[in-house]
Amino acid sequence: MQELTNNALMLKVKSGDLDKLGLLYERHKKRLFGFFYNMNSDAALSEDLVQNVFMRILKYKHTYTGEGSFTAWMFRTARNVNYDYYRKNKSEKNISEVSEVAYKLEDSATIEQEIQDKQNIRVLNRAMQLLAPEKREVLVLSKLKEMQFSEVAQILGCTEGAAKVKAYRALKELRSIYLQLERR
Repeated sequence: MQELTNNALMLKVKSGDLDKLGLLYERHKKRLFGFFYNMNSDAALSEDLVQNVFMRILKYKHTYTGEGSFTAWMFRTARNVNYDYYRKNKSEKNISEVSEVAYKLEDSATIEQEIQDKQNIRVLNRAMQLLAPEKREVLVLSKLKEMQFSEVAQILGCTEGAAKVKAYRALKELRSIYLQLERR
């Protein structure tokens, strides 16, 4: 039996086959959780926001056209859920820890190197926290979630070239902040 694409599943959801939403949830819950966790560093909140995304997908299923990538449409919804949450809860900080960076650093046999790696991660986490949420978001999508710039552009509602420029500028600012923090 051939597996249905995300777009085909969502079109079935749109036409009333709501069981297919469960398949989409199973396919994408970890990826969405990672996105939210990288934006807010709170596992419980991230789980709630993933649920909110699928509730909103269900509520606005009639707006899905099937054109473009379902993943980009879903992440645009996730982005809106994230903004709505922080708009309603302005008193909470939107802090992002980049815990996924740890596995990207090379394994080290020496204790000194491990300590240095942990320090680098702490500095990188702090630098990410100091970035504006929009810049942090584009880096999470393009670098940590390794999404294509065409998908990032759809999520951000801009051209692919603009998404690349935003990612470049955010990375440049992150590098600058990181180097300033490292000197301290």
